[in-house]
Amino acid sequence: MSKGKVWLVGAGPGDASLITVKGLHCIRHAEVIVHDRLVNPELLAQAPAGCLIIDVGKTPSHHPVPQEQINALLVKHAGEGRQVVRLKGGDPYVFGRGGEEAEQLAKDGLAFEIVPGISSAIGGLAYAGIPVTHRHYASSFHIVTGHMCQGNDPQNWHALAQINGTLVILMGMTRLTEICQQLIEGGMSAGTPVAVVMYASQSRQQMAKGTLIDIHLEVERQKLHAPALIVVGEVVNLQEILAFSASHIALNQVVV
Repeated sequence: MSKGKVWLVGAGPGDASLITVKGLHCIRHAEVIVHDRLVNPELLAQAPAGCLIIDVGKTPSHHPVPQEQINALLVKHAGEGRQVVRLKGGDPYVFGRGGEEAEQLAKDGLAFEIVPGISSAIGGLAYAGIPVTHRHYASSFHIVTGHMCQGNDPQNWHALAQINGTLVILMGMTRLTEICQQLIEGGMSAGTPVAVVMYASQSRQQMAKGTLIDIHLEVERQKLHAPALIVVGEVVNLQEILAFSASHIALNQVVV
């Protein structure tokens, strides 16, 4: 029996129509789809009849399917000759553990392919009217995680406070107040603009704006929670000018 193949597909930041043409093609020809929690259900609806769909989604502090088991699922189904799509939010290689999954497939001698996706750290913020770079405000951007792997040293927020440019923090909502305080202690101005974008690029998108010293109060007032992006920097001030109303395109209108 010939071996199958795994496509690690980035589903984009949330709006289903932001998936790549190649990603949509993979979904429409999959025999097995292993998907994360934040993948838009509209994408799963594109799977062919008879496709086995497996939910391995994680929530903060709750991982019902351990990463080792996810790896094993991919190896099992590809090893049995199936065409497998590992559907991940954003981009597979931007804090998506795609590297770990591809590494396991390579070790087991299984064919795989990466289909990049639009990262929420860039595309999600764009939908909120926030560019990660701007010639007059930020010539660089830095994407970090607020949730380190267990056993790893925590982020050096004091060092990050010294970096000029836009700071984008993923998976940091449970530590928002602590992160902001650490950045201030590291030398960043307490008045530095901050935005928190929840459900970025989706129709239910919400946003809070403030500064390092008070953003947690606005987040509490609006009852924002994960999944959300935290962005720190002067580009946040462009939001009111660059915000737009997105048209969400149904995938049945997309011809590939």
